[in-house]
Amino acid sequence: MMKHKDDLILSHQACFPLYALSREITTIYRPLLDALHITYPQYLVLMVLWENEGQTVNQIGERLRLDSGTLTPLLKRMELKKMITRKRKESDERSVEIHLSPSGKALKKEAAKVPAQMVEALGISDEEVNQLKRIANKILDKIKDRGN
Repeated sequence: MMKHKDDLILSHQACFPLYALSREITTIYRPLLDALHITYPQYLVLMVLWENEGQTVNQIGERLRLDSGTLTPLLKRMELKKMITRKRKESDERSVEIHLSPSGKALKKEAAKVPAQMVEALGISDEEVNQLKRIANKILDKIKDRGN
């Protein structure tokens, strides 16, 4: 049941600017990451591993909110590009552990300038970036809590 006759006007929707912003931000990232020969999803995996080396596929998936069906092909492509290594855990054969390769570790130095380049490209202050992250994370946490 609609509350107001204007509920279906695009400019009244909260979801549309988030969707459009996500697409635009990914577009801004593209040339920065192309210079590193990585995609945005690969960049996300690398950031998780740079932060905490040697994680299982499930741990990475949980952190990135990706299921193994999406993550496994991505990790296989990264392994073919020699960014990571995949190895079954000896203690649990069902679990695959992901480690950075030497080239994956070396990419960190090259990628270090990307966050500042993004803030500059967006034309917003550090405080505005932090405010956007706080609101987005608050919504994501509520959605995650609802799913459990």
